[in-house]
Amino acid sequence: MDNNRYRWVIVAAGGLIGCVAMGSMFSLPVFLVPMAEETGWSRTGISAAMTIAFLAMGFGGVVWGALSDRFGPRIVCLAGTALLVVSFLLLSLSPQLLFFQLVFGLLVGVSMAAFFAPLMAAVTGWFDTQRSLAVSLVSAGMGMAPVTMSPLAALLISYYDWRTSFVLLAIIAGAIMAPAALLLRRPPALEQAIAQPEGAMAADEPAMTTRQAATSLPFIILALTNFFCCATHSGPIFHTVSYAIACGIPVVTAVTIYSVEGIAGMPGRLFFGIAGDRFGAKWVLVVGLLVQAFGALGYFFSSDLASFYSVAALFGFIYAGVMPLYSVLLRENFPLRIMGTLMGGLGLAGGLGMATGPLLGGWIFDTTGNYGWLYLSSFGMGIGAFMIATLFRPHPKVSAAAPGLATT
Repeated sequence: MDNNRYRWVIVAAGGLIGCVAMGSMFSLPVFLVPMAEETGWSRTGISAAMTIAFLAMGFGGVVWGALSDRFGPRIVCLAGTALLVVSFLLLSLSPQLLFFQLVFGLLVGVSMAAFFAPLMAAVTGWFDTQRSLAVSLVSAGMGMAPVTMSPLAALLISYYDWRTSFVLLAIIAGAIMAPAALLLRRPPALEQAIAQPEGAMAADEPAMTTRQAATSLPFIILALTNFFCCATHSGPIFHTVSYAIACGIPVVTAVTIYSVEGIAGMPGRLFFGIAGDRFGAKWVLVVGLLVQAFGALGYFFSSDLASFYSVAALFGFIYAGVMPLYSVLLRENFPLRIMGTLMGGLGLAGGLGMATGPLLGGWIFDTTGNYGWLYLSSFGMGIGAFMIATLFRPHPKVSAAAPGLATT
C-alpha cells in the first residue's frame, strides 16, 4: 500500500488505540459503586486514583514522547499496552485501597501517557495535507470511548464482580490494542531523515535541538495557551452535574448533561479539523478559544434543564474541537524528529490545566456555597487563553544547511 493510502491506516489505528485505552481508564466510574459496596472503600478514596492518574499522565507523556522519537510509535504503544494489561491484572488482586490507588494512579496513568503524544506525533508526521482533519479523526476515536468502552464495562460488571471484570477488560484491551499498534509506522519523512548522513535534515525543517524548541517563544505560548484552555473547561466538566443538582435537577437527569457534551464533541472535532485545513489552525484555534470562554460563562446563567443542554451542546462542540489543533500547530513549527517529546511537554501543560478545575471548583463551593465564581473564573481563564493564542507567531523556516539531528 502506498504512503498516501497507508496514512489513513495510521489514523484508524490511532483512533482505535486511543478509544480502547481511554475507555479502559475511564471504566473506573462504572466500577465505582460495586467496588465501594464490596470492599467498604470510600468513593472518595477510589476516585482519588483517577486524580493521581491524571498527574501521572501529564509527567509520563514527556518520557514516552521522547522514547517515541527514538524508537518509533509502534514500540512505545506496544509497551504502553503491555503496561496497561499488567496494571489491570494487578488491580484485580488489590488487597487494600492504597494498593489500588498506587497501581491505578501511577501504572495505569503512566500507561495512558504512552498513547497520546506518540500517536499524535506519528499522525501529524504522516500528513502534509489534511493534517487538521487527520488529527481530529484520531481525537474523535478517543472521544468514542464513552460510547463504546463504558457500555462494555457496564456489561461486564453486570455479569461479573469487579475483580473479574478488570481481568476481562485487560484481555479485551490487549487483544484489540496490540494488533492495532503493530500497524503503526514512523512517518516516511522521518525514516528518510534517519537514513541520511548525520547532520543532514529536510529543507523545510527548522534547525533546533529539543532544549531550543522547548524554550522557544512559540512553544511557550502554545503551552501556556493549552494550560489556560484546559483550565477553562476542566472546572465546568467536573462540576456542572453538581451545579445542576444544586439547581434542583434530579441526579439521573443531571448526569445526561455530560452525555450532551460528549455527543456534541464528535461533530466539533470534525468541524474544527476541516476548518483548520481550510483557514489555518492558528486562527481557527483563536476563534474557538474565544467561543469556549463564552460557553463556560453560559453555565453561569443556566438554571433549568433546557439551558443546561443548550450550553452543554455548544461547550462540548467547542472544547473537543479545539484540542487537536495544538498538535497541528506543533507539527507545523517544530522538527518532526523531536515531535513526540514536544507533544509530551504540551500534554503536561494541558494536564496541569485540567488539574486546576476540580480543585478550584471545590474550593469555591466550600467557600461561597455555590459555583457561580467557578464559571466566572473559567470565563476569565478562557479569555486569557484567547489572548495568549493571538500572540503565537510561526517559527521561520531554516535552510537545510543548518545542523540539526541532535535531540538534546
